[in-house]
Amino acid sequence: MSLVRFYTGDSIPLELHKVRIVQKLDLVPVEQRARAMAEAGYNTFLLKNKDIYLDMLTDSGVNAMSDRQLAAMMIADDSYAGSATFTRLTDRLEEIFGTKYFLPAHQGRAAENILAMTFVKPGSVIPMNYHFTTTKAHITRLGGRVEELICDEGVKLTSSCPFKGNFDLEKLEELFRKEGGNIPFVRIEAGTNLIGGQPLSLENMLAVADIVHRHGSLVVMDASLLQDNLYFIKTREEMARDMTIRQITRMIADRMDIIYFSARKLGFARGGGICMHDKALFSKMRELVPMFEGFLTYGGMSVREMEAMTVGLEETMDPDVISQGPLFIQYMTDELIRLGVPVVTPPGGLGCHLDASRFIPQVRQEEYPAAALAAALFIAGGIRGMERGTVSEQREADGSEHLAAVELLRLALPRRVFTLSQVKYAVDRIKWLYDNRQLIGGLRFTDEPSSLRFFFGLLEPVSPWPESLVRAFRRDFGDSL
Repeated sequence: MSLVRFYTGDSIPLELHKVRIVQKLDLVPVEQRARAMAEAGYNTFLLKNKDIYLDMLTDSGVNAMSDRQLAAMMIADDSYAGSATFTRLTDRLEEIFGTKYFLPAHQGRAAENILAMTFVKPGSVIPMNYHFTTTKAHITRLGGRVEELICDEGVKLTSSCPFKGNFDLEKLEELFRKEGGNIPFVRIEAGTNLIGGQPLSLENMLAVADIVHRHGSLVVMDASLLQDNLYFIKTREEMARDMTIRQITRMIADRMDIIYFSARKLGFARGGGICMHDKALFSKMRELVPMFEGFLTYGGMSVREMEAMTVGLEETMDPDVISQGPLFIQYMTDELIRLGVPVVTPPGGLGCHLDASRFIPQVRQEEYPAAALAAALFIAGGIRGMERGTVSEQREADGSEHLAAVELLRLALPRRVFTLSQVKYAVDRIKWLYDNRQLIGGLRFTDEPSSLRFFFGLLEPVSPWPESLVRAFRRDFGDSL
């Protein structure tokens, strides 16, 4: 990776790309932002793009494509079967992962559905370092149970541990002793989404694979956030310092039985799929693809997206490409720390994460502090983030609230999308909001879906705190947007 030092002593990330196509953004007045938030039921997923200035909701499907990706889309072969586009994609996956078999799907959660329907039955136990929302939903709807085996540092929001996504290996061994016959596979999430994009070490992944294979089970890796994890392994782990990104990737992939991914993250395109070494596993899942996705050579994906994905996967092996996200996240996190704003440390991948529990301690977990903070930040700056806390959980079978281990506001930094001045604007508005944090109150549901409620549930403030926030903004900023 390129090391660039500034003569002035500044420490800022340097973009290793140039902008050639732009999209106009709007920054609407604070009163309009407050109305838009109310109309969306205080759920940032339901905001309309016309009201958003910086969309930091997710890095899924919103990363900027390269010139090579856009050019590749023009050579797509749209044959229903036997497509040359599919062949190019599978060849690239085999080159990178060493896997001989591939099942396409329209995105990561579609791959999760196929995996769950194949391997999960009532009473199944699926260990993982940490759950993801859709993964857990697919498993529990089929009668399975998720067991989170994250290391103790994983849920410590302020830490110096470089690999907070690691498995607790002793807990994994113990779970196999208790539930071995009920564990069809162990899921490794290479970059733990819900606890700050925290990575696993190469050493930990290999140790997990050893334990799982010794007990006769399968290792399944969710590689959606793999590119950030590869960067952290390369820069934080001694055993990998002299390895290339491609070598690290192959060492991991050789020990996995199944690798699935969302190309909306990995590969900078829209799609996904499941890779494996073993033909028997391929045959076991194959019939579900035409049933739920599409034919075996497109799986619900556009062939143009598949061509872009093929190039994007190759770009993922470029250290200068995969360093951009983590470096911008590091910069944003460091600036917020300098200003006293509570954030997750060390910075992980995917985005900068605000610690809502410390940001607004006056808001009880039952009133959804992370969701309230997301609504407040949109009002304060037109910045859309994503709640990663109790709203992202689902209620227990008895109807009681399942309080999340952490309450985070995730501010995603899609790759090659934002400029440094936009990041600095976000930091400024977050600092203003932190200085006025006493004005923020909680939320309650007015329309609560039984599962995945963070996608389309509706909430309302427990007090008129949004109006107080708007008045404070006008007091401090005058006519400014």
